[in-house]
Amino acid sequence: MEPWQLSAAEAAGRIKAGTLTAEALTRSCLERIAEREPVVKAFTYLDPLLALNSARRVDKGYEPGILHGLPFAVKDMIDTADMPTSHNSPLYEGLRQGRDAACVGVARAEGAVIIGKTDTVEFAAAGRRALTRNPHDPTRTPGGSSSGSAAAVADGMVPLAFGTQTGGSTIRPASFCGVHGMKPTHGVVNTEGAKRYSHTLDTIGWYGRTPADLRLVAQAFRFYGIDNPRALTPTGLRIALCPGPNWALAAPEAREALATAGKRLEAAGAIVEDFTLPPPFGEVTEAQLAVLYGEGRGAFLAEALTDPGRLHDDFHDRVNNFQGVSPQRMLWAYDLAAECRKLFDGFFPRFDAVLTPAAAGEAPVGRQDTGNPVFNSMWTLLHVPCIGIPCIKGPNGMPVGVQIVGPRFGDAELLDVAEAVSPVIMG
Repeated sequence: MEPWQLSAAEAAGRIKAGTLTAEALTRSCLERIAEREPVVKAFTYLDPLLALNSARRVDKGYEPGILHGLPFAVKDMIDTADMPTSHNSPLYEGLRQGRDAACVGVARAEGAVIIGKTDTVEFAAAGRRALTRNPHDPTRTPGGSSSGSAAAVADGMVPLAFGTQTGGSTIRPASFCGVHGMKPTHGVVNTEGAKRYSHTLDTIGWYGRTPADLRLVAQAFRFYGIDNPRALTPTGLRIALCPGPNWALAAPEAREALATAGKRLEAAGAIVEDFTLPPPFGEVTEAQLAVLYGEGRGAFLAEALTDPGRLHDDFHDRVNNFQGVSPQRMLWAYDLAAECRKLFDGFFPRFDAVLTPAAAGEAPVGRQDTGNPVFNSMWTLLHVPCIGIPCIKGPNGMPVGVQIVGPRFGDAELLDVAEAVSPVIMG
């Protein structure tokens, strides 16, 4: 097995044991990138010499961190001190902020090797699409907006990568690319240094190949309870099978994935209960859109005023309130979100996790359609942690995943459940 084929947890174990170095792992990942990047186009910036020098510095470190020696890719709307942050926008091409975003600073401090910047939908919001292709089928999207991050992990270019989620930008690409992804509880990871779209919704997330990989990053961010893992098995876990209020938009393969995941868990001894969310949740998707567009007006106002000619029409539409979001609509959305957050938290500890679709179906053909976020946006507004898990292959041989969801600040417990159920769900 080549080093690039190792999961983050496996590589961390070998580095700790002294049988693998950060430089050797980084070099192997760079070789994989050189082989596959012409097809996948995951990166907007890559400096192999910079990456190798960073790995050598890590190898010389005296106090190994939690992410010691692990190559980590960064979505190109998150600042990095030694690399440009373009936001996939002509306004910021080549921009160097000269400092790390908070999440990158934590990763570096814990020994990660920041290997490069991954392509994204413009400002992680709208406008220009990433050039990235789905590694399973280059004619299809990897999803958005964390396009390059999901594809890079799925194709073995890096073991870990940062994404973000404002609607469905972390979990949906995880489903399309067939990798694990985590959107933690809103606010537990500092978003400073990442382009703001919606302060109510923006969440830093990440990709890995296993739940153990996701846990490493959660440990680096000192999640509540993360140092007291529970060794769970599927037997006796109480899982709520929840199609959700947007079930009518699920393609047959998304329906099959949810049903298959539920059956596999039942066969492994879990208690799977059909679960319907109460009526107030039926409007949460619309509330998320109101918040998204309402807060998005201010997020792009500076760009619209200072360089209107080079700003995509999508952002002018947001600044000009093309959705007609009123103050009354915003207040309604905020109030409904607060009500439903409390209601959802109340379903625990009756359940250990809620099992629900991760995407509407397989990855669409082309780059423009990055997929419908409707099965993610509700959970983003509710601020709850979500973990995407690969499940089946769709009619075109593309990955289709599911996600498990927990209560706010139940991230550590959800990771425990993920480690128990992921091998079963994957089949």
